[in-house]
Formats: sequence, structure tokens, C-alpha cells
Amino acid sequence: MIDSTLHVIDESMSLYKKSSLISRFNEPGKCSMAIDSHIKNVIQQSFTVNKESKGIFDITVKPLVALWGFGAAHITTFPKQATLDSVLAFVGMDKLALRGSTLCKSDPRVAIDLDGIAQGYSVDVLADLLEKHGIRNYLVELGGEIKTKGAKANKVPFEVAIERPTGAEGSRFVLQLSNRAVTTSGNYRKAYNYAGKRIHHHINPIDGYPSQNNVASVTVIAKTAMEADAYDNVFMALSATEGVTFANRRKGMEVYIIYTEGNTYKEAFSKGFSRYIKN
Repeated sequence: MIDSTLHVIDESMSLYKKSSLISRFNEPGKCSMAIDSHIKNVIQQSFTVNKESKGIFDITVKPLVALWGFGAAHITTFPKQATLDSVLAFVGMDKLALRGSTLCKSDPRVAIDLDGIAQGYSVDVLADLLEKHGIRNYLVELGGEIKTKGAKANKVPFEVAIERPTGAEGSRFVLQLSNRAVTTSGNYRKAYNYAGKRIHHHINPIDGYPSQNNVASVTVIAKTAMEADAYDNVFMALSATEGVTFANRRKGMEVYIIYTEGNTYKEAFSKGFSRYIKN
């Protein structure tokens, strides 16, 4: 049941399968295609996050990600500004349109990448599947993306451990979650050193360059795993101060940010995050 559901999602949104819907949409020359409910749901949420983040979250960033060596081919030199400008010409969610169950692009070179949101969506789909089978207490986890409902058998909320930076009070804290989702993203997962710089896979779709702020990782609590998964990309692109302000303005969303100050790791919390920390 679970495997077959994940297989269907994979056939829809996996970039590793040439036969998937997303791979076919990304083919050069393709300008529109009928999509299934999975891609449609994710695209709709992507438009929302793109608007709220003022363009920071953008699923059309795929060509830029590849340009910086995070695709199938590695790079030997940084891309020149002229190259970035030529690619930026077909990056931007204003070049996408959802018309019913048809996804359209105004430029045939547009290519989308749903990896920053699809795994969280998959967690939500599995949670809905459990609900349909009468399961009311659960913790669903895929690749670190988590969604909870209800409580454990002893009526205690589900617990998720979060590592803290060296020097913080305690090596970790434990979140107690019920009816909430949580995701963590960091600059340590996909990165490489080049010419004395640390290059991360979080690419700014506005200027085409990898994010160069001092944020090391973020943990996001939200109502759905899809929301948490999408917004952790946004928080990785903002400064710690900007990230906390962004979260404080959104009902039902909290963030914990680890950032660097010189050679020291620091922490920042949104105003409601502490209520989820186990005493």
C-alpha cells in the first residue's frame, strides 16, 4: 500500500526517471502537458510559497542548479555572468501557468525541480493514507521530513530530537509534536569547496548565485510536511533575523535557525518555537 503510493508519486515527480511526468515536461521544446493530481497539488503550493517569499522559492531554478554543478555534470570553473544572465532569462515562476490539469511554460527551455517540496508532500500523502485506513495516531517520516498526529500509546506526544551546535546548552533538545510537521535543512548536505569558497545547492533564483549568508541549518515546524519542506528552503536563503521575522508573521509556523558568527555557532528561535521543546 505504502510502496505502491510512493511508486506513483515517483513516476510523477522523480527527476531520476526519464519516463516521469516531470522529466517529460522538462524536455526541450515541450511547452505544455497534462499532469496528475500529485504534481498539480505541489505546483499550487509552489506558487503560494513563491509569492510569499517574494521569489526566493522557485521551482524553475533547475537550470541554475545544474550550472553550479549540482546536476549530473560537475563544473571545473564558476559560470560567467553572461552565462548566468542567459539562463536567468528562462528562470522564474512567471513563466509557468497552471490551467486546470495542464501545466504550461512560456519558454520551452524552462525546467522545473520539485525536490525542495516533493518529499514533504509525499509524507502528507502517506499520512492521509493512514487516516483513510482509520489510523489516528502516527508519525510518518521520509528522509527526515516528519508529520505527526495524535500521540504515542502512552498518550505522550511524539518526540523528535534536534541536534544543537557545539557550545550550545546541551548537545540537543527534544521536540514534542502532535498534529504538526517538522523538517530540517542544512548547507552541509549538498555542497563543495571551490576556489576557497563553500558553494551550497541553495541557489538564489533572482541573481543566479548560491546563497552566501551565514545560516548553517534550519528546522521548521508547520501544519503540513509540504509547507515545512518548502519553507525550509526560504529560511536557508534569509539571514537569521529575517528568518525569525518571516516566521513570526505566519500563523502555525515556527523556525529554529543555527547560524555562524565568526567561528562560533549561534541560535535563533521564532517566538512560539519553545512551546514544542520538551522540558
